[in-house]
Amino acid sequence: MRIASIVTLLSAATLLSAQQPVEKAFSSAADVQAMIEKAKKERKPDQPNFIQQILQAAPYNVNLEYRVQGIDTNPNIHDVEAEIVYVVDGAGVLTIGGALKDERRTNATNRTGSKLEGGTPRRIAKGDYAMIPENTAHSFTQVEGRLVIMSVHIPRGGAAK
Repeated sequence: MRIASIVTLLSAATLLSAQQPVEKAFSSAADVQAMIEKAKKERKPDQPNFIQQILQAAPYNVNLEYRVQGIDTNPNIHDVEAEIVYVVDGAGVLTIGGALKDERRTNATNRTGSKLEGGTPRRIAKGDYAMIPENTAHSFTQVEGRLVIMSVHIPRGGAAK
């Protein structure tokens, strides 16, 4: 029920503030559950993160991310986007801060590395929220079974004017 409320609020905020056309303004709880089932079925055995779009109204993106135990995702930094995380299901460790080892750029606004050195680890579980400021290293590790999150990417300065 909580996820439906969050999705509804984010959808409304996106509709009110976005200056560009809405590409996907609503996803039901059943849609999100179907995404989770799809991730379970279609994720390749060595795939660390299966990402699907829940909502989008440029420049905002809301994604469902599905991770499993035993395969950690590489840490990353979003140079110009803060990220809000809501744990839909499961548990794991979110580390925020520190420095990327073997840092490399994945595109013009994102970096990744082979490992996160330092930072503050915190166990996250169903129902938890976290805010990752822009230009801040972060990683998801030690997944317990599975970790399903909703990630909201918020560009610096909000919607384009």
